[in-house]
Amino acid sequence: MTKVAVVQEPPVYLNLAKSIERAAEIIGKAADQSCGLVVFPEAWLPGYPTFVWRLAPGADMGKTDELYRRLLSNSVDLSKGDLLPLQEAAKEHEVVVVIGYQEIDGTCSASTIFNSCAIIDSDGTLANNHRKLMPTNPERMVWGFGDGSGLNVVDTAVGRIGTLICWESYMPLARYALYAQNIDIYVAPTWDSGDMWQATMQHIAREGGCWVISCATSLEASDIPDDVPYRDELFPNKDEWVNPGDAVVYKPFGGIVAGPMHCEKGLLISDLDITEVQASRRKFDASGHYARPDIFKLAVNRTAMSPVTFAD
Repeated sequence: MTKVAVVQEPPVYLNLAKSIERAAEIIGKAADQSCGLVVFPEAWLPGYPTFVWRLAPGADMGKTDELYRRLLSNSVDLSKGDLLPLQEAAKEHEVVVVIGYQEIDGTCSASTIFNSCAIIDSDGTLANNHRKLMPTNPERMVWGFGDGSGLNVVDTAVGRIGTLICWESYMPLARYALYAQNIDIYVAPTWDSGDMWQATMQHIAREGGCWVISCATSLEASDIPDDVPYRDELFPNKDEWVNPGDAVVYKPFGGIVAGPMHCEKGLLISDLDITEVQASRRKFDASGHYARPDIFKLAVNRTAMSPVTFAD
């Protein structure tokens, strides 16, 4: 039996250093409650760029550019060890951490931001890094496209974990790529919320026969620091819930076991019994006895994209 803590706390918006400090504190708090898995929302480091949904393309591009510069300077560069404090926290507390963050790749271009999700094992190892394959609608103003190199399900101290970010969960082939790797825990960090998103998570739990954990950043307008550009224009209603969070846990083959945690802050804590996964697939195993590989085949290109190739 594993206990999971689903994080429904805001970061220090657009401040990477302070957000990492807050994340490490939250990991310790979850460990104090005997949790072996801690799950953070989409783009939690340093905060989801909700401004792309609130500024008009074209007319507000100057404002978008200024906010992008702030986002860029507060994004994570793995080549500089920016996630090491969280890897050390995971190791210290012996917990598995799944966290959404915004990434720049200092090994090729430090100007393109990716929407990424890291799985950190309980020994501090970065077990997997997945970049969102397709940013949704105005998200393309700030994020580049990911690739299949991180479309993996990995062994961790709490079971086999895979992640898809937000509306990637609407991509049937991406889901199947995870099912086919014998997934135990499907983590869907998101910015989405509400009944329609909950219905999708319920469906995936049934379709995949796996535990499903989803969470968005629980964020109020009052959580946005005063020094964020255009704060008052973007968030004029100081009492607004920018995102209600709706952290939730579904059991294999469907059914809520915790949440949704709506318009609240804190940790949603639930027990996960990994042995329920295999048992749930007796009736329906999407990539096993219910598959028809003689009719359908899926090929996944796991080659990492590189914008530049140098000839010898």
